[in-house]
Amino acid sequence: MTGFKTSSRPTEAELEILQVLWEHGACTVRDVHDVLHRRGGTGYTTALKMLQIMFDKGLATRDESQRAHVYRAAVSKERTQKRFLSDMLQRVFDGSPSRLVLQALGDHKASREELREIRALLNKLDKDHGP
Repeated sequence: MTGFKTSSRPTEAELEILQVLWEHGACTVRDVHDVLHRRGGTGYTTALKMLQIMFDKGLATRDESQRAHVYRAAVSKERTQKRFLSDMLQRVFDGSPSRLVLQALGDHKASREELREIRALLNKLDKDHGP
C-alpha cells in the first residue's frame, strides 16, 4: 500500500504545526505556540512536546545553535499533500482518481477560477494521452 511509513505519518496535531512551519518558515516553540493559541489551539508545553516528537520522527528539523531552538518543516507541503492523497486514493477510492474528483466536486462548490484550473489540467491530461 502506498503511503507514509508509520513512524513518519503526521497526526492531525502535527499537521497543524506543519501548517504553521510552512506558512511562517523557521519558528521557535514560542512562535508556533502563539499561532496555534490564536487559532484556539494548544498550550506551550504541548507545542514543545509535539515539536520534539516531530523532530524525532523526521518531520521537523531543529537548529540548536541559539538559546531558543528554531524548528523548520523537514517535509514539503506538496510532498505531504501528495502522500496523503495517494494513501486516501488507495484506501478510500479503490485507486480511482475519477471517483475522488467526482466526490470532491459533487459535494463542494468550486470557484470559477478553480474550475478553470481543473479544465486546463483535464485538457492537458487529455492531450498527453493522445487520440
